[in-house]
Amino acid sequence: MTTQGVGKSAGDVMHEGAQCIGEHESLRRASEMMRDLGVGALPICGDDDRLKGIITDRDIVIKCCAEGKDLEECTAGELAVGLVWVDAQTSVEEALLTMEQNQIKRLPVIDNGRLAGMISEADLAKELPDSKLAEFVHRVYARS
Repeated sequence: MTTQGVGKSAGDVMHEGAQCIGEHESLRRASEMMRDLGVGALPICGDDDRLKGIITDRDIVIKCCAEGKDLEECTAGELAVGLVWVDAQTSVEEALLTMEQNQIKRLPVIDNGRLAGMISEADLAKELPDSKLAEFVHRVYARS
């Protein structure tokens, strides 16, 4: 990395104010929230207000709609698998590596055990030099 982004933490670059969908809420509700918030992913939180996973618009289409399931019957929690997150104090470099290793485009950020925000490609684009961003995009979108 160049000096841009160096020394910053995940908490410094995340988008604050991420809204959760409850694990028992329907995928219809999740899709409405995504539409209203203008986002393509939502963190899933449990009854204990703890992060349980993340759901994307693609998950809803592939794992519910394409399978002929009812959007009112399927819950966000049913799709909550493979939870990956970073602590707010994690360096931007470590957060980037976590995203690359897991081939994910959005990363929840936890502070004091609670969801504090999300890091997305748009957040990274503001912090990374073009060459580092291009390398990240190549690694995340590469298929093994």
